[in-house]
Amino acid sequence: MINSILPMWKPVNLTSFDVVKIIRNQIKPVKVGHAGTLDPFAEGLLVLCTGKKTKSIESLMNEEKEYTANLILGTETDTLDPTGGIIKTADVPTLTTQSILGVLSNFIGNIMQEPPMYSALKVNGQRLYKLARQGITVHRNKRKIMIYDIQLLDFTNNTIKIHVKCGRGTYIRSLARDIAICLGTVGHLQSLIRTRIGDFDEKASITLKEFPKWLSARI
Repeated sequence: MINSILPMWKPVNLTSFDVVKIIRNQIKPVKVGHAGTLDPFAEGLLVLCTGKKTKSIESLMNEEKEYTANLILGTETDTLDPTGGIIKTADVPTLTTQSILGVLSNFIGNIMQEPPMYSALKVNGQRLYKLARQGITVHRNKRKIMIYDIQLLDFTNNTIKIHVKCGRGTYIRSLARDIAICLGTVGHLQSLIRTRIGDFDEKASITLKEFPKWLSARI
């Protein structure tokens, strides 16, 4: 247990650090870290590393990730997710399977993506989200990311549900914004579930409720 990789299932409304802290308090004084932040509004796989396995964090962050995302069209928020305030509205064009698939195909492969203002990236030594909370918007250089695949799962007249397989550094919130723009409207991410990181998926994950029992079986 001291040197382990733990595929935890993060619930909605907890930060990634909240999960780290909960586990850390149960296995003190063992060091605990995570391999890739998951936003508080999102749920899903959060891979934790303990003890000497924290040296594996960097390699785990380079693994492929998969997400199921629900996009809502016609409104854009400042955070690009449901926690923010609406900053733009627009009419939503008539959606068809063909029109959506045509747009999604533009985002498969190596693409350039602008990170959201509400992110932990630093510009001139300052976290972007701290600037955003002050009402400050700064230029963010676009970064090259890799989208391996996007599958259309469902849609209505103003929502789209997709499954995304992507590489490191991808912001699904930014992807939602950009897909909406390509469809001729605005949009934001309504919900997000991370379903896989590398070889770890939901079936292999441990919930916070299950963790004490899982731990006691290994002590």
